[in-house]
Amino acid sequence: MSSTTLSVSGSAPALSGKHLKHSIIPEPQVVVPLDGAKFKIDSKSVIVAIGCEEMNSATFLKSYLQRYYGVDVVVVDKLPARESDRKAISSVIQLNLRQLAGIDPMPNFGYDLSDLKREGAYHLQVGAAQATLTGANPSGLFYAIQTLIQLLPVPAGQNITAITPNSVTASSAKTSISGTSLYLPQILVVDFPRFEYRGMHLDVVRHIYSVDYVKQYIDYLALHKMNYFHWHLTDDQGWRMESKSHPLLNEIGSWRAGTIIGIFPGTGVDSTRYGGFYTIAQMKEIVEYAAQRYITVVPEIDVPGHSMAIIATYPHFSTTPEIPKQPAITWGIYNRQNNVLAPSEEVFKFLEDVFNELMDVFPGKYIHIGADECAKKWWEESAKTQEFMLKYGLKDENELQKYFAKRIADIVHARGREFIGWDEMLDDGLVKGAVVMSWRNVENGIKAAELGHKAIMTPIKYSYFNVAQKRDEDTLCHRAWFAPVDSVYLFEPVPSDVPASVAANIIGGQGCMWTEYFPHKQRLEYGIFPRFSALAEVYWTLPANKNWPKFQLKLVDQFDRYDLWGANYSTEIFRSAGFDRNRY
Repeated sequence: MSSTTLSVSGSAPALSGKHLKHSIIPEPQVVVPLDGAKFKIDSKSVIVAIGCEEMNSATFLKSYLQRYYGVDVVVVDKLPARESDRKAISSVIQLNLRQLAGIDPMPNFGYDLSDLKREGAYHLQVGAAQATLTGANPSGLFYAIQTLIQLLPVPAGQNITAITPNSVTASSAKTSISGTSLYLPQILVVDFPRFEYRGMHLDVVRHIYSVDYVKQYIDYLALHKMNYFHWHLTDDQGWRMESKSHPLLNEIGSWRAGTIIGIFPGTGVDSTRYGGFYTIAQMKEIVEYAAQRYITVVPEIDVPGHSMAIIATYPHFSTTPEIPKQPAITWGIYNRQNNVLAPSEEVFKFLEDVFNELMDVFPGKYIHIGADECAKKWWEESAKTQEFMLKYGLKDENELQKYFAKRIADIVHARGREFIGWDEMLDDGLVKGAVVMSWRNVENGIKAAELGHKAIMTPIKYSYFNVAQKRDEDTLCHRAWFAPVDSVYLFEPVPSDVPASVAANIIGGQGCMWTEYFPHKQRLEYGIFPRFSALAEVYWTLPANKNWPKFQLKLVDQFDRYDLWGANYSTEIFRSAGFDRNRY
């Protein structure tokens, strides 16, 4: 990086009265506001992208400017040679991929040069006529684009044509709409992610979402610099992936006869047949869409519990094949309805088939196998299951569940992948190579890390967005838990007393959106926003650079971005925090 005169020191919040000079979420590691004339983006601006990866990020920025601001910029691989043509250009956005260096002179910003080699590291500098975005790697360049996007002024309301150059901040731009230009402040950003795994989950089993909306959801991840999309594809209520080897799964297992009404146990059941599945072509389309945004899809087939859709299709896979079954029409059937797979070589061949089909579609290194909430009593009551356990030397049902995990792990490892399971795997003893997704609490993630396993944090108290976000929640959700946005933001995935050797195994975390009570876009987005934005900062920003009071102020602009995107959200934070988003 070239030598830069710094107008502030350190990374303290840059506040001016009520106004923030930037509202970037997640907060970068280093942000230095610079003095000088504002940078203009208009139809005469050009984006310079010389390679395929640069072009991918350029295309995203061009599309965003066109879609949300109606500003159509040109993308080129080099600037024109003739001076007259250069003079016709109002501003240049230069995209680069190269090794990063530190700021010179280098104050104490709390990072070292090795941090600038991380996957996702980038540097951004906006001057008067040129903005230079440099990624240490392709994902880093893409994240630099996301930061530039968040420097764009966002007025209240969605019908945006332009912003005048007199806007001090995004907030104060709300009433400044005229002309055809966007104006950004001069700024310097040096940034990299804290954790390698930063994700969001979506359950499409309880309620299925269209391919177009799944893409929109992935865009939300991209705009928050998240890099893993955990796609929950099978459960008791349905089988949502096309299976060529077992088409009955789609004819029978993908459809339920109805859905409970209200909060479990409900006030009745409707009579609407509900379901569907994603074709192989659609799933590959999603994978490619995510990859263009440097997001890896983590697909999940949840077994050996949560398997009612499977055993409704193949009753002989159950421990009680003589009892008719159907995909669940209610939630919360753990220990209430027999939804476990019975162990047999035929069942393991079935699992080999469907997991290989899954891996044929999803190329990412992580495959999620579920392994949660497996009620042991159905195995205890099954004579054939007990015979299987005796034959294979399994002393109890915990060892049987571990055996299921081991058989599936062998399938996954044979394809050169890693498997993730929920933290119930700890109760049975971890299979070699298991990656533990800790949902019940933080302690289980730490325990897995202590045992030398990778751990991904997603504790229900801080990371489940299907639970209440206000004390007097009057909408459908799981009300037994309460996860307001401040709890999400203030959550620390690695407690201070965790040794560095253990902390190294905690690779990140994610938020989870289970859709029992979230049947459509408006309800879903009410659940995730703004908690989604808070979580993004948890896993990207170093603790020393997080600031809860500042984050609340940033939400003023972030809510205007939600409006710009056409997203729904909860405004509870403004009531509980006692401030008005419209006062700025």
